[in-house]
Amino acid sequence: MVQFVNANGIRMAYVEDGPADGIPLVMSHSLSASGAMWEPQLPALTDKYRVIRIDTRGHGQSEVPTGDYTLEQLGDDILGVMDALNLDKAHYCGLSMGGMIGQTIALKAPERFRTMVLCDTSSGYPEAARTMWEDRVKGARANGLGASLDATIDRWFSPGFVASAPDVIASVKDMILATPVDGYCGCSMAISKLALTSRLGEINIPTLVIVGEDDQGTPVSMAETIRDGIPGAQLVVLPVARHLANMEDVTGFNKALRDFLDKH
Repeated sequence: MVQFVNANGIRMAYVEDGPADGIPLVMSHSLSASGAMWEPQLPALTDKYRVIRIDTRGHGQSEVPTGDYTLEQLGDDILGVMDALNLDKAHYCGLSMGGMIGQTIALKAPERFRTMVLCDTSSGYPEAARTMWEDRVKGARANGLGASLDATIDRWFSPGFVASAPDVIASVKDMILATPVDGYCGCSMAISKLALTSRLGEINIPTLVIVGEDDQGTPVSMAETIRDGIPGAQLVVLPVARHLANMEDVTGFNKALRDFLDKH
């Protein structure tokens, strides 16, 4: 059941699963998605973990402010939800944009997190990528998210998975199309300014990096940069999977995530 709290000045939506007295795990999704993206992980977690899936600002059922967002703002949203739920400390798992938010809050409030799991994400983009993000925003404003739907699915999933899991692909398309354009554009501008690579060495939280072997948006090389930058970080590469590795290789992803959380 979706619940709401006021956090960082806006209405934020979240869904909670697992035992109320379980170990808290906050999960943050990718651009153009919602907390529903994490449903394949729930069976592997909810016996022990109190899983809190947050809809990012401008996504899912959270409020959709107009204008550009920043990663700092998105991070403060997460911390605000944790404050509203009286969570002093939690595990954190974020994919793509969620991983960028994770790095941001790991640097700002390390005392709030037991671990960081950073999935299919980056710590920085070359200057040229900013133009790409600006072009995506212009396209979304002009044509809606439906115009880039097929290209997004191709980035997110391997052709074999698209062919073999039509129901999953249909649900993901619905999730993308349900994303408000203002939310997509606001978050895209936040992502376009990602520049944390030089600060990775300051992160002192146990960290696991997970990436799909064929992720084309945030490739293995970006995951290796994060692993090499954060002291003691581990890397798991999931064969075949593309960007939404948590949905494409559910078994491999869940094992890597659960094994890591249980160790800490």
